[in-house]
Amino acid sequence: MTVRIGTRASKLALTQTQQTADKLAAVGGFPVELVHIKTEGDVKTGSLSQMGGTGVFVAALRDALLADTCDVAVHSLKDLPTGSALGLSIAATPQRVDVRDVLCARDGMTLAELPAGAKVGTGSPRRAAQLRAARPDIEVLDIRGNVDTRLGRVPGLPGNATDEVVPGKSCDLDAVVLAAAGLERIDRRDTVSEYFGTDVMLPAPGQGALAIECRTEDAPAQGSNGVLAQALAALNDDDTRLAVTAERAVLARLEAGCAAPVGAYAFRKGSMLHLEAVVCAVDGTKTVREKKATDGLTEVGATLLGIEVAELLLAAGAAEIADLAAS
Repeated sequence: MTVRIGTRASKLALTQTQQTADKLAAVGGFPVELVHIKTEGDVKTGSLSQMGGTGVFVAALRDALLADTCDVAVHSLKDLPTGSALGLSIAATPQRVDVRDVLCARDGMTLAELPAGAKVGTGSPRRAAQLRAARPDIEVLDIRGNVDTRLGRVPGLPGNATDEVVPGKSCDLDAVVLAAAGLERIDRRDTVSEYFGTDVMLPAPGQGALAIECRTEDAPAQGSNGVLAQALAALNDDDTRLAVTAERAVLARLEAGCAAPVGAYAFRKGSMLHLEAVVCAVDGTKTVREKKATDGLTEVGATLLGIEVAELLLAAGAAEIADLAAS
């Protein structure tokens, strides 16, 4: 049996999918092959919020699973909509890597060192809002493109290649903000000038984690004892699963999409699961931040924790400052 693993064709997606495929093959003892799937987010231009959020990177992969074009799909978990997909299950969440956002700036500058009026690029309203809150005197610009394309917009960063230059869109920014996890996976950490603490920039729910999705009948949770199900179960990390469940429950209760200006970070410490979340006005002028912990170390307990933190945010006015649908 060859297990077909669906992936987007970007450098980052291929790298993290290949790493996952290698682990699945090693655990399951079966051959694997990658199936390249072109998603709506890879074809369309414009900002992610205009396209309907980062869920545009997921739909085609899910369609491929349901059409039996592939057996497994690997997603960046922060791209997944919070609603479940009929007939599909998240079979595993491997151990999470670095959750932080990072600044990649010219001349190795930190956010505090950037001059007034500096141009900083990001495709994320969440990052943009928190940047504006921290430095209202800088100009935050919406950008698109893969990691190398974004890095190419900052002059002097290590590893920037001249053949990746986009006409009119190279060396025109002072800095870009990216996820540490993505840079780590493609070995571009040498471009980082500052790692943001969560006190400055809370990550997207699920950031730094992967979601391995399959058809529900093949998922370990359905009692399947097949070779694929056993291999998927072996890749799951329980602490990561609890953390991202709590974070995604915040988004779900707020009825906020993946591209909303909402940050959340949960982690287990001893017998407690801790969660902190933030909702920002897009212009950075208002921020609401709340945190809470629970000893309910189950998926139900993690979900309830996320809902409770979301309720605290709503009580503090989060829906008004970020134009959320929740009520």
